[in-house]
Amino acid sequence: MIHKSMEMHIPIDVKMILDCLKNNGYESYIVGGSVRDCKIGRTMPKDYDITTNALPGEIIRIFDKTVPTGIEHGTVTVMINSEGYEVTTYRIDGEYRDNRRPEGVTFVLNLKEDLARRDFTINALAFNEEHGLIDYFGGRVDLENKIIRAVGEPNKRFQEDALRMLRAIRFAASLDFHIEENTLEAIKANSHLILNVSNERIRDELCKMLLTNNTTKALRTLEETKLLEFILPELEIAVGFNQQNPHHDKDIFEHILAVVEKCPQSLDLRVAGLLHDIAKPYCFTMDKEGIGHFYGHDKKGVIISKNILRRLKFDNQSISKICILVKEHMNVLIKPTDASVKRLINRVGVDSVHDLFALQRADALGSHHPEIRLEEISRVEEKVIAILESKVPLYIKDLAINGEDLMREFSIKTGKEIGDMLKFLLDKVLENPELNSKERLLDIIYHEHIKGLKGF
Repeated sequence: MIHKSMEMHIPIDVKMILDCLKNNGYESYIVGGSVRDCKIGRTMPKDYDITTNALPGEIIRIFDKTVPTGIEHGTVTVMINSEGYEVTTYRIDGEYRDNRRPEGVTFVLNLKEDLARRDFTINALAFNEEHGLIDYFGGRVDLENKIIRAVGEPNKRFQEDALRMLRAIRFAASLDFHIEENTLEAIKANSHLILNVSNERIRDELCKMLLTNNTTKALRTLEETKLLEFILPELEIAVGFNQQNPHHDKDIFEHILAVVEKCPQSLDLRVAGLLHDIAKPYCFTMDKEGIGHFYGHDKKGVIISKNILRRLKFDNQSISKICILVKEHMNVLIKPTDASVKRLINRVGVDSVHDLFALQRADALGSHHPEIRLEEISRVEEKVIAILESKVPLYIKDLAINGEDLMREFSIKTGKEIGDMLKFLLDKVLENPELNSKERLLDIIYHEHIKGLKGF
């Protein structure tokens, strides 16, 4: 169906590509997400994908600068003013054997055949200025009714590419749409196929879900469709787990959902929110009064979190930061001294300490009667701000001496002994910043070392 009344802002470079293809006798359309976003009134899209009946070789011939990024699947990146735009030949996909990628593609001359292979009706829309909006599968109506619906037979779509199940849930969350019944049932029926998708792809979709305004909706749908037990079985265990504790009015899963929603939209922070209580089901004990406890869940949570993050191929820097936040999330200092707050900053890091407070606040807000804990967090944060502004030493690198000084002064070879000495001195300086001079620190080591009071 053609809707000529629709208007769409087309960037100059994209219009140049469309005009160039037209002037050379070819059809071309903007297709997919940029058309969808324009139709629902979102701000100017970042990516503009173009589809055409020109073959890849013809695309390369027409344009001055191209990159054959996916030429075996008909995609050529056209470079205009140092920006790349993907131009893909109309195609139909060959047989899918791994629930992820087709064995090959066949180029076709018909736009409808190309759109028929796409995942959801709202992504099977095409537009150019000559013909307006092209909608063969009811995507315009589904946009108006806020529906995520598979193009054609949903079981076939998900068996072709199992990642589409996660994309359906992510679109439903990010757009605040609902998944059409047959499409939802097909996700449930095919959820096990997600095991055929690479962990990197699963990670990317999960991260996008965590950064939406409807993360709770996404995570609940993952659980409802049984996808959660395949991609995060450690979290599935938390579903319906009664905490039996007066500080909590939600089961573990619902508490985690609440915490993630209350975290600022920072990826590392939201992943930490997702994982902060991941170990609770493994650490549950009940006392004589029938009250549940989860002793050590923060430390065990680090082990489980690290395994999950490595499995999902997160980068090492993110793994380190997230695990620190998980480990420290329970560490709200009730009576914060300057030294204890400095040690907290030292463990967490200047760049992450405010994220820790954001996680702790979200944790409190997701619990029963959060007021007292929120006050405690604010007191610690105020001390952290004052300490950071005072520029007092917080790390070994801030000490007035270094390992070379110690080796030279005491004729010690480099190694663990030097590291232990520096840690010992830092602990002294955290207690009393006035000790941070070369003479005083050497004197401390001299007396401790000579008298044998410390086993360096």
